[in-house]
Amino acid sequence: MERTTRPLVVIGAFAGSLVVGLVLMLWAMGGLRHAPAPAAIGGPFELTDQAGQTVTEKSMQGHPTLIFFGFTHCPDVCPTTLFEISEVMKAMGKAADGVNAYYISVDPERDTAVAMKDYLSSFDPRMKGLTGNAEAIAKVLSEYRVYAKKVPLKDGDYTMDHTALVYLMDRDGKFVAPFNLNRKPEEAASDLKRYL
Repeated sequence: MERTTRPLVVIGAFAGSLVVGLVLMLWAMGGLRHAPAPAAIGGPFELTDQAGQTVTEKSMQGHPTLIFFGFTHCPDVCPTTLFEISEVMKAMGKAADGVNAYYISVDPERDTAVAMKDYLSSFDPRMKGLTGNAEAIAKVLSEYRVYAKKVPLKDGDYTMDHTALVYLMDRDGKFVAPFNLNRKPEEAASDLKRYL
């Protein structure tokens, strides 16, 4: 009996000291202190919509806001996402008037206010296409932690590789979460109404 318990006691003592050692090491390295707050998403910006009107972060105040970053020459992801947002707005009915929906360009070189107006004519009329000069776009991309890169094509043209999240901002303009469009428009509309 004693012969079988002694190895177990030694193993148990070793395991216990190992756990204590790991905990002390983590504490010493700062691993058990409070994790740093995640980087804030959002911030001040000044862009122009497809009607030539100035839109800033203050324009979001008092309304939940959906923001999607893309470009008018996008062949698939952008038009699909904008169609899905339009379907959610439609499913919301009159309540959609209380929601901001912004499509922010990652391609200021080609996406003028006129180009945005033409492009968005196929989607919900409440959606605003925001653009600006390269500096203004770079600023908003940085504030929203958006990845966007010009990718040259063989014919001398280019496309844009970019983050394809839909951002949900609350009535105070604070980031809530990525907005899930992979569900029925009615479900997404019901979810969005909670932020009105």
